[in-house]
Amino acid sequence: MTRPSPFSVRGRRALMVMRDEREISIVRRQLNRLGMTISEHDPNEASPPDEAVDVIVLDADTIPIKSDLAAAWKTRAPIVALIGTETPSRLKWLLDLQPASFLVKPLRSAGLYTALVVAFDSAQRRIDDAARIERLEDRIRSRRVVFAAVLQTMRGHGLSEADAFTLIRQTAMRHRTTVEQLSAEIVAIGGMPNRTRTA
Repeated sequence: MTRPSPFSVRGRRALMVMRDEREISIVRRQLNRLGMTISEHDPNEASPPDEAVDVIVLDADTIPIKSDLAAAWKTRAPIVALIGTETPSRLKWLLDLQPASFLVKPLRSAGLYTALVVAFDSAQRRIDDAARIERLEDRIRSRRVVFAAVLQTMRGHGLSEADAFTLIRQTAMRHRTTVEQLSAEIVAIGGMPNRTRTA
């Protein structure tokens, strides 16, 4: 599946979580010009709306730092945070929110497109990084299984480590399976499976 370019924002869905009418007007006008679909949500309401969106434009100054509302906005969609209050406590809260991009208030008619592109790119990088970490963790788990299978094969057949691994690899290739899958079978049954003993 082809992933959308971060530069292509037309047709994407934006959720505005803002209170100030002047700022709402600026953001709404820019999002309309960019061809985005817009929905709005009052920051005072108890929880985020249950709708799929591609980006959230969130006025970070309108949500109380110590409220439960702050945590509710995490992990839904990339957030473009609008920030005007630069106190350490507000900035710490903002960092905990993990915005993908931000704009400093007072808002102007420029800068939103850049913030959106950065947000979409940042969100895709986070997804890619999470997938890469998962693959690496799978490989680490697989290596443990392969190592255990090599040890069992060494003991069961009186082979060196290199020869035991070679036997597992060749057997896996012969039976069109992976070294990891064959190793899992070896560990599960305590030795080389019967089906792999054929020459």
